[in-house]
Amino acid sequence: MIDKNKTVLVTGADGFIGSHLTDLLLSEGYKVRALAQYNSFNYLGWLEGNRHPGLEVVSGDVRDPNFCREICTGVGTAFHLAALIAIPFSYVAPDSYVDTNIKGTLNMCQAARDRGLDRIIVTSTSEVYGTAKYVPIDEAHPRQPQSPYSASKIGADAIALSFRNAFDLPVVVARPFNTYGPRQSARAIIPTIITQIANGATSIKVGDLSPTRDFNFVTDTCRGFLALANAEGIEGREINIATGTEISMRDTLELIASLMGKDVDYVVDPQRLRPGKSEVFRLCGDNRLITELTDWRPRIGIEEGLRLTIEWMTRPENLSRYKSEVYNR
Repeated sequence: MIDKNKTVLVTGADGFIGSHLTDLLLSEGYKVRALAQYNSFNYLGWLEGNRHPGLEVVSGDVRDPNFCREICTGVGTAFHLAALIAIPFSYVAPDSYVDTNIKGTLNMCQAARDRGLDRIIVTSTSEVYGTAKYVPIDEAHPRQPQSPYSASKIGADAIALSFRNAFDLPVVVARPFNTYGPRQSARAIIPTIITQIANGATSIKVGDLSPTRDFNFVTDTCRGFLALANAEGIEGREINIATGTEISMRDTLELIASLMGKDVDYVVDPQRLRPGKSEVFRLCGDNRLITELTDWRPRIGIEEGLRLTIEWMTRPENLSRYKSEVYNR
């Protein structure tokens, strides 16, 4: 489905998942235009140092519709990952989530329509489902906006699908469950546990450890994106990328400590707790649709994925990037 004669666009390419997706696309021989968020420091995030000959890095902001039309010029397929993702910060600055996640998606869909793209993959999140009413969670599960972040992503998904219904835009909504792995920011539970232990802490600061999550290793998530980009006849679909398994936050902490050979306890840090009605207590995704439509299957189990993540995060040059003593919203 992806035309190798045309450029592939990745927005949010400077971030965690976006940089891994960029790496995958380049390794598969695609020409990639990678969008990094503009800043006056000329900092390219996880694209720093990437000198691949098939990579074109541009800086800008999806909140600008004219810029979105410009970066879609000459593009065949676009992966739209640019978003504000931190749930705690969405309680503090919800307006910015509307601007980036909803209006940014509107701008990208309009640009894809104007430039006649072959397909645009819009990135959703399992957070749109809220606490599971049943498991595994399939794509028909009710949407529950339990945080401003999840509300903004529900809105973004609706904008994308409206462009399919109104304008026949070739859009697919990819909905990965909880992605983890190398390069993930410290706002998430797995890197915050690993980096605290790696820096010598024996009492680990955490939020609520009772919720369960369906953890996707980042390379599996990215392969899911690529599979959806190449699948025929799936325009207008919302499709989970999930393992179909779940593990509690407490069991995740204990598994990490065991893999790192450390004996630790934990202390609940109040600032890491979500408001009561906002906590999503259970996520376990149904992946039957993606496995029916594509040849994608999850490859990396939680123990192997955590080993790979620990190995990467505990390297001194990588660990130094994290401020384990500071809670990052």
